[in-house]
Amino acid sequence: MLRNTGLCLYRRYLPCVARRYRSDCGQAAARRTSWVVAVSHRPKRMTVAAVCPLPSCLVTSARETVSGGRRNLSFLVGAAAFSLFSYFGKNESEEEVTEAEAEIILLLKKAKLSIMKGEMEEAEEVLHQALNLAHKSGSTRAIIYTYDLMANLALLTGKLDTSEKLFKETLMYMLNDGVQQNDNAFIEISLKLASIYATQNKKELAVAGYKFCILSLEEKLEKAAGLLEESLTAEEKCNTRLLLGLCLDSYGRYLLNNSSFSQAQDMYEKALKICREEQGTEHPQSIILMNDIAIALEALGNHEEAFAVVKQASELARKTEHPDLHVVLSNLAMILTYQGKNIVILGNVSIHWVESNAVSSYYI
Repeated sequence: MLRNTGLCLYRRYLPCVARRYRSDCGQAAARRTSWVVAVSHRPKRMTVAAVCPLPSCLVTSARETVSGGRRNLSFLVGAAAFSLFSYFGKNESEEEVTEAEAEIILLLKKAKLSIMKGEMEEAEEVLHQALNLAHKSGSTRAIIYTYDLMANLALLTGKLDTSEKLFKETLMYMLNDGVQQNDNAFIEISLKLASIYATQNKKELAVAGYKFCILSLEEKLEKAAGLLEESLTAEEKCNTRLLLGLCLDSYGRYLLNNSSFSQAQDMYEKALKICREEQGTEHPQSIILMNDIAIALEALGNHEEAFAVVKQASELARKTEHPDLHVVLSNLAMILTYQGKNIVILGNVSIHWVESNAVSSYYI
């Protein structure tokens, strides 16, 4: 009966870096490179299958559903749909933008505005115009940005098969353009593909994708830390760590939905550590992660520990006026119920329960 709040997007993404890289497509085993090999092929059309739901003791926030596994995709829509688009504008000051690219930029902005207004058909029509112009101009980066936005539009409208194929096209164009596999933009798209596979119940591909994203970013950060000269700026390091936190959180949600509670707890705790260090304990995402950790702990039967975590989360949520305070308080009440406490909720004011022959209270 516990509720799992939706994932707030981690802030900012590092734009892609243009460096030459060629993947080894000779092996499709369990190595990290197998993830890139897997997405480089164009499989037959897949049907959307239901992902294993949350256990019976867990429920989601009223603002989201777990039906059909679509909750795995909930954090990917919205602002994240335009992450690569920002790179186009950034490079205008670094290298010349052609007349055709300038026209494409205007079309992409128009499509983005249409998406924000909910005019999806209009956005799709504009994006096809942009893609046609990008191919005619021969601008690889324009093709990449357009494919990426088209893929995100398909994701927003629930066209998972189409989104999958478009994201694959984007990745292949990025590789051919010299973008490395550990580039944040490449990882971001790979994470979206992993979540699509999770929704399609393609468990092997989903797990491989999540692990590829996490291992790639961890190795990137470890390598940067081991160099005498900083290979990443402070901002780049922060963005990379936050993206790693997003990957850990996403994989933790997938594990929780598939009843791997201990592993989910581990992923959530790693994500929380990053979020606290980069954004602070009172950041909304830190509170959400604490709530999710409590869910995993409760599912493992660690009621006392779960209560301590969710109580701290509820106190922070109340202090910061978190929009999901009611969800965290609901979890607090449910954990007390699982502990055998007789609780009384007085309106939206307080929760009372009997403990050691005394009445304990939590005021909202």
